[in-house]
Amino acid sequence: MAANGNGVSTTPKSPLARIQTQKNGGICHDDSGKPVKAQTIDELHSLQKKRSAPTTPLDGVQGTFATISEDERQRQQLQSISASLASLTRGTGPKVVRGDPAGKVQSVSHVAHHHHIEAPTISVSDSSLKFTHVLYNLSPAELYEQAIKYEKGSFITSTGALATLSGAKTGRSPRDKRVVIDDSTQDELWWGKGSPNIEMDEHTFMVNRERAVDYLNSLDKVFVNDQFLNWDPQNRIKVRIVSARAYHSLFMHNMCIRPTPEELENFGTPDFTIYNAGQFPCNRYTHYMTSSTSIDLNLARREMVILGTQYAGEMKKGLFSVMHYLMPMRQILSLHSGCNMGKDGDVALFFGLSGTGKTTLSTDHNRYLIGDDEHCWSDNGVSNIEGGCYAKCIDLSREKEPDIWNAIKFGTVLENVVFDEHTREVDYGDKSVTENTRAAYPIEYIPNAKIPCVGPHPKNVILLACDAFGVLPPVSKLSLAQTMYHFISGYTALVAGTEDGIKEPTATFSACFGAAFIMLHPTKYAAMLAEKMQKHGATGWLVNTGWSGGSYGSGNRIKLPYTRKIIDAIHSGSLLNATYHKTEVFGLDIPTEIEGVPSEILHPENTVSCHPSLSLFFLWIRLDF
Repeated sequence: MAANGNGVSTTPKSPLARIQTQKNGGICHDDSGKPVKAQTIDELHSLQKKRSAPTTPLDGVQGTFATISEDERQRQQLQSISASLASLTRGTGPKVVRGDPAGKVQSVSHVAHHHHIEAPTISVSDSSLKFTHVLYNLSPAELYEQAIKYEKGSFITSTGALATLSGAKTGRSPRDKRVVIDDSTQDELWWGKGSPNIEMDEHTFMVNRERAVDYLNSLDKVFVNDQFLNWDPQNRIKVRIVSARAYHSLFMHNMCIRPTPEELENFGTPDFTIYNAGQFPCNRYTHYMTSSTSIDLNLARREMVILGTQYAGEMKKGLFSVMHYLMPMRQILSLHSGCNMGKDGDVALFFGLSGTGKTTLSTDHNRYLIGDDEHCWSDNGVSNIEGGCYAKCIDLSREKEPDIWNAIKFGTVLENVVFDEHTREVDYGDKSVTENTRAAYPIEYIPNAKIPCVGPHPKNVILLACDAFGVLPPVSKLSLAQTMYHFISGYTALVAGTEDGIKEPTATFSACFGAAFIMLHPTKYAAMLAEKMQKHGATGWLVNTGWSGGSYGSGNRIKLPYTRKIIDAIHSGSLLNATYHKTEVFGLDIPTEIEGVPSEILHPENTVSCHPSLSLFFLWIRLDF
């Protein structure tokens, strides 16, 4: 094993062949958008507006924000932040002060030695002579002021949301995501074909970390969020996000769990830290780099570095990947799912890829919303990992998604949307910047959200698929083995409008309905799911929200009211007592009748003659893990 003079490994500790990401076509669930149609920053900003540039007056904006009065606690917080920003080469953190650089300097803190990797100290540089101003856990109102005053492309919409731009990257960059491989991770993590985990060594991570920290330290101010992940108080994770943009700070304020003032007093050292230097590119001559973007995870150091992309979703999904590693180590199952609870305490999990209706079906006015995307299932029950929702906005309407529509108000971040120059009304159908427009808002903006976002053990596990081939029945009751098979497969069909460039239906698979984020082998998550379902008596269901009476183009998509009737029957328990018919080919148990649903659509063979080779092609495909 080669090492540099600092004792840092310079080569991977694994016999695996190095992965060349530019040739890797097996990354699942790539939601990165097409390149932005702009050649300059000014052109990018011009896409935001319908006509001419809005004129937001900036005069008289208050520059100094309120500070916490407890001197000792403030000193400890600043000392901790300085330690987080310590440079490897210099061995010390910067001098940090609280507040806007336009205001008065308060509470200097400068600490030495934070890292367990020793390095020679470099003599004083200009960076060591300046103060870094820390804008710590600002309120949404304060972050609005910072964004509008200092960040070009940030505006207030007619409903009070903050509209902003993520720059050239309007989606995730999964081929630029790296995970440090070391003595532990080389055996624990899922590597190789089909895996989202692309390796890098410790030394390269430290090079990128140093680049990010040096960039952040060179700024007059940085934004620091100290927040939590996981609503289960026994298993929550403390995270610190250091970023250069008010937009990123507000995004994470919404997406993570917001501490109370009392919890912040005892926050202490974070369990995981993100260094978001996304405005600054990585050095493409650095080993493993294949573009100017790099998102790097170091599980041993509990750190994440972002370079070369300002898309805020990288932070959200990076932390989700971390939870997919940390929680199973505690025998807690991490899940990419929606979750809601009935008034009698019955909990349902919803799994589904893009276009399957996961968000629509898990949002039910007759049930409490525990969360829309990321959850944990522990011995205590289920808990939401996040404190907010990250909803797609393309073609959003009040009629189709009233809860999301009404949640877009003051405090919400709107990414890459287009709005009218004067009225600031958003045109959700406009794709000038990207099709991947998003809204990030606190979960309490949803009227029937359950706060705290926890619930008892699930009663039903619902796997959603949008089958465009007209083969899957609208609903099937699954055995435990069948549930595991479909969970690992993560099947749906991409149809026109789901992803850019899709014109004909295409079968797609994403292990555990979230292959882009899992860290361990898919069978480990499936085994944990089977054990928990068996222990707590949960029932598995396969629900097809796609086509019936023929494939895409000849049949019809199953009507949403019918699917809701099916989901209601699952929630009520009435479907458990129905009469079932077992299909000859697939061995699926299909109910003979459901109240409010035409019986003829429950059995695909009654509505269309499916070619058996097509059925076998996409349903019984063997995934080579």
